[in-house]
Amino acid sequence: MPAGWPRRLAVATITIGLMMSVLSNSMTNLALPYIAQDLNITAESSIWIVNATQIALIISLLPVAALADIVGYRHVYRIGLIVFSLASIGCALAPSLPWLLLGRTFQGLGGAAIMSVQPALVRAIYPRAQLGRGLGFNTTVVATSLAAGPSIGAAVLTIAPWPYLFAVYAPLGVISFVLAERYLPRTLHTHRPFDWISAAMSGATFGLLIFGIDGVAHGHHRLIVASEFVAAAVLGTLFVLRQKTLADPMMPIDVFSRPIFSLSITAAICTFTAQGLAFVSLPFFFHTVLGRDATSTGILLTAWPLALASIAPIAGRLADRHHAGMLGAIGLTSMTIGLVLTALLPENPTSADIMWRLVLCGAGFGVFASPNNRLMMNAVPRERSGSAGGIIATARTFGQTLGAALVAVVFGLFDFSGAGAADAARAAIWLGAGFAAAALVVGSLRLRH
Repeated sequence: MPAGWPRRLAVATITIGLMMSVLSNSMTNLALPYIAQDLNITAESSIWIVNATQIALIISLLPVAALADIVGYRHVYRIGLIVFSLASIGCALAPSLPWLLLGRTFQGLGGAAIMSVQPALVRAIYPRAQLGRGLGFNTTVVATSLAAGPSIGAAVLTIAPWPYLFAVYAPLGVISFVLAERYLPRTLHTHRPFDWISAAMSGATFGLLIFGIDGVAHGHHRLIVASEFVAAAVLGTLFVLRQKTLADPMMPIDVFSRPIFSLSITAAICTFTAQGLAFVSLPFFFHTVLGRDATSTGILLTAWPLALASIAPIAGRLADRHHAGMLGAIGLTSMTIGLVLTALLPENPTSADIMWRLVLCGAGFGVFASPNNRLMMNAVPRERSGSAGGIIATARTFGQTLGAALVAVVFGLFDFSGAGAADAARAAIWLGAGFAAAALVVGSLRLRH
């Protein structure tokens, strides 16, 4: 085999796995009305088809990442592929909502195993001098999958029923598993027992936190929501205290004492929250306020992820030579300005008026993301790469979930009809600009280090 091909094929397997994980949600969102009609369930109940995967994903990311440090990133990745693929077959064959929710839950668990070890595998595949390039390519894969998900889902639904949206992952999983078996590098294992108590505390903390955020967004009883937040805070505090007493903690708390890491992870959460606010509110803005049809709205929205996908590889290469704090400041300035200009759109903007603003947002996000991930991965010892990857994936998932929930909260404050819809959508975009600006301030502090 020619030189360089083993690395390319190793990259191919983690690319397929990452695409599967991202597409499983973006394609499923599109199919919810069809699934609800076929299974004879309400639209509100169908939302749990998405929520089941998100909750399973966020509660298992840190434990699975810690397990990967113990048994090896390659093994956890292959197990994740098997679980995800079998769960996808189960979703395709599901005769009712409970069975579909079970399959989607296991998809989330498999997705956690795939996504949590991605940065660690990139670190193992690429030499140190090309780490930024590898992480930049990963960012491109995520952005491209986000952009292509609705289109691919629509294409599948025009020729086949919704179960095929899940069945398609089975052959992809087989291909990725075969490549992983042969070409993924073997890494050193950390010999320590798996901390089941910390895993349970971590999962319960994030689970309660997500339920609390969802409760605020959907107007659940205040006492129930408050109880969920209090329980999450208590369990989270106990989890952190426990990590400080362990010789080999599940979450490497000590890395947060490094300003470069804590500032980077805070900026990442703010940025993904801003992205979540924009991605959920913009479709309502384009469709309800501007009166664009579904096709036009989809085309407009692709400007953001396509700009991100185009700039991320370049940003990854720049990250191998320039300070991530400087690149992040440039990128987050662009993203903040783009969101502010989007919120200030005139009443009847042209498609070009909208798209160049979203290009500013997407390109800015791309310039920030790859260098930020590289900085965080290099801030931790190589033997803790799995845990670091889990923290990064958790920050991304939590930020996106928080952003989506905040949109529901903002929309609930307005009369979502007539002029109120425009005010609600613009308020959500302004809030996204605020989070992007906060990320800019926090990220710029890294220039001192």
